[in-house]
Parts: sequence; structure tokens; C-alpha cells
Amino acid sequence: MTHTIVNTLSADATRLHYRTDGQRGNPCLVLSNSLGTDLSMWDAQAAALASRFFVVRYDARGHGQSAGGAPFGIDELGLDVVALLDHLEIARAAFCGISMGGLTGQWLGIHHPQRLHKLVLANTAARIGTADAWLARAQQVRRDGMGTVADGAAARWFTPPFIGRETDTVAGMVATLRGQDAGGYAACCEALARADLRAAVATLGVPTLIIAGEHDPVTTIDDGRWLQQQVAGARLASLPASHISNVEAADLFTAQLRAFLL
Repeated sequence: MTHTIVNTLSADATRLHYRTDGQRGNPCLVLSNSLGTDLSMWDAQAAALASRFFVVRYDARGHGQSAGGAPFGIDELGLDVVALLDHLEIARAAFCGISMGGLTGQWLGIHHPQRLHKLVLANTAARIGTADAWLARAQQVRRDGMGTVADGAAARWFTPPFIGRETDTVAGMVATLRGQDAGGYAACCEALARADLRAAVATLGVPTLIIAGEHDPVTTIDDGRWLQQQVAGARLASLPASHISNVEAADLFTAQLRAFLL
């Protein structure tokens, strides 16, 4: 039987909105969303895995129903996960993060490896984009709102065939992006501008699976191969998808998660 709880964790000036699915006594799996999305992006994985795991998903700081005072960096995004685990009295968990959530996972694996059993890094890199590009986007959304970013999101997130086939799914995710708080989104862009884990990622000692999208223009499959080469023993899986591979190739993504975690 699946139990669903929606709650809010308050720590300092941060409010983290989270949801749990599955039995409390099962192994814990934490799911961390990408920039511009919310915890609902993991609906398919939570539904498929809640019979075997205690699935915890949350809105990253500045997204959805979570809030946190800016400025903040990758350290704070990672410490939010530590605070959530502490709040739930979970000593160790598996962690799966996509894009920005994957950077958060890398930080956790470097700085708090004792809290992780296994780590899944999806559609991410040790350094995503450039500082100038992220700072320009932050300035843009603060000035003009979320519309200009939302207008081009589908082409960054999904392949053209998926966009044409899954119109409701794409429209729903773009609507979520359009409805994000511009200040919170901009603060995450600024955190990404400063986040560079390339010099430290080789120290990551947690068993790691890297998932890359074969058609991802944001964090390419070469970024995934580079991470695999840096992290001792890491495995790499490629999926026929673009940047939001857990949505575009949901069944294949979930199968990779299940095989790695069980």
C-alpha cells in the first residue's frame, strides 16, 4: 500500500516542500528536480518504485512551493537535502538528481558521502554551461519574467518527435516553468553560474550511475562520459532522449534506476 504525505520542512530561512510515497521502512530514494521544474516531474518514477522504496521528492529551493533566501549556491542546495534527511530521520539514502539536481548529487557525494548508499546523476555535468550565460538568464527573468525562458523550453528539454507526440505532457511542464517564481529561478541560475565541481568530482566515492540523453544539447553525452571517467567505478547509461530524459524515456529511465538500486 502506498502512503502519500505532502509536507513542508522549515529550516532557517528555507522552506522545503516535499512528498513521500511508499512504506517508511523501505530503503529511501531521494529524487531531485531540474531547473524550472518541480517534484511532479518524477511522477512516473515514484509510481513505479514506491512498492520497493520510500520515495522522497522535493521542490528544489526557489522552485514550486519551496523558498529560500537568495543568494545561495550549490552548497546550500546540497545542505537542503541533508536537512531533509535529518528531518525525516533517515541516516542514508539513494539519491537521483537530474540536471541541477545532478549537480546537487555530485556535491553530496563529495561532501557528505556517508549519507548516500548510491548515487544517480542524470543529464548533468560537473560544470553546466557558462557563468556569463547563467548570469544573463538570471538578469533576463528578473527584468522580463519567466515567459521568455518558458517560450523556448520545450526545444531544450525534449526531442521534436516527443514534442509532437506528447503535447499535453510538454505543455504541462512548460506551464510549470512559466509559473515559477522569477526571483527563485534567477537565484538558482546564479548558483549554477558559480557551481564548478570539476576539480573535486574525482573524489566522489559513492557507487554511481550516470544517465545521459543521446540527443541532449544542454548536458551532452560527452559530459556524461567525462563524469564516468572521473568517478571510479561509475557506470554510464545512454537513453534515446533529450535533456529531461526521465520524462521523455520514462520507462527506460525507471528500468535503469531499478536495476542499479536493487
